[in-house]
Amino acid sequence: MTRMRPMRSEDLEWVARSEREIREFAWGEIQFADSLAAGHLCRILEDGQKALGYAVVMQVLDEAHLLNIGIARAEQRKGLGAFFLEQLCEQMAQSGAASFFLEVAVGNAPALRLYQRLGFETIGRRKAYYPATGGGREDALVMKRDLSGC
Repeated sequence: MTRMRPMRSEDLEWVARSEREIREFAWGEIQFADSLAAGHLCRILEDGQKALGYAVVMQVLDEAHLLNIGIARAEQRKGLGAFFLEQLCEQMAQSGAASFFLEVAVGNAPALRLYQRLGFETIGRRKAYYPATGGGREDALVMKRDLSGC
């Protein structure tokens, strides 16, 4: 049964390793540990005892901000990202968030399509926000989803 559970310190090695496998400019174990220590919503998506993905969400008053989300490379293209993000939206709505924000690299077409399909709308653009291959920088789209329907 696929479910979401709190991330624990013993998950950090797997999370950081998975992050490196799916992102060229990955967070390190320290960034995930700092998120846990800061009290951010840090979650693992698992099926039984097998970890499938991870996410970090920061909530400030009635706004939630997705800081990081990833699905293990071997588990991608199975609908788990959409399932996980919907679960996060529901949890954030239950905790009082009215809006959910995220940034996505303009060149990340698969993620952009997923976010749009799940009701996120582009509300802005951050110039040169992400590091890019070859030493340049890539713009990010700022997206928002209203959580009143969750």
